[in-house]
Amino acid sequence: MPKFEDIQHSVLIVSVSRQFLEIAGRSLDPVHLVETKKSAATARRCILERYYDLIIINAPLPDETGEELAVDITEQCRASILLVVPQDIYEDVAQAVTDHGILVLARPFPRGRMDKMIRFLLADQSKIRQIENQMLALEEKLEDLRIINKAKFFLVEQKGMTEDEAHRAIGKQAMNEGVSRRRIAERIIDEE
Repeated sequence: MPKFEDIQHSVLIVSVSRQFLEIAGRSLDPVHLVETKKSAATARRCILERYYDLIIINAPLPDETGEELAVDITEQCRASILLVVPQDIYEDVAQAVTDHGILVLARPFPRGRMDKMIRFLLADQSKIRQIENQMLALEEKLEDLRIINKAKFFLVEQKGMTEDEAHRAIGKQAMNEGVSRRRIAERIIDEE
């Protein structure tokens, strides 16, 4: 299993401030693919074109507050979002967006705070990827079982075998030919 550090994540940083871009960039490992945009409009176009694991928004933006962008993103994709806002509006913004799964950070923040939040959000994305991969593997196994059961049903109906005999026949043929049971089952189904 790959370590967290070995996983490459794609990150979009939306900020007008060059200083913020530098701070956020230092919090990201060089293996991550980082893209930067300066407005909500350009960020929205990027999100339509590709997937990002993490989106960091330094609010306010020149064309909107940043809250709307963060909420819109949660409705479009499963990226983790870190919204950085001025201290004086932190409570109101956090109240408005937390239920959407958006993590809010008040600016100015202590050294290392953003780094910890970014690491947390990227670790969360890694876990989501892992679960998605497990789900895909399970779906594939279920499809294999469905096809094998269909082939067994064919052998029971057409060849007069019992279910156990059909199961063993598919397994034996797969072993003899060095292929998967699914491939043998597909061949049996195609012969119908």
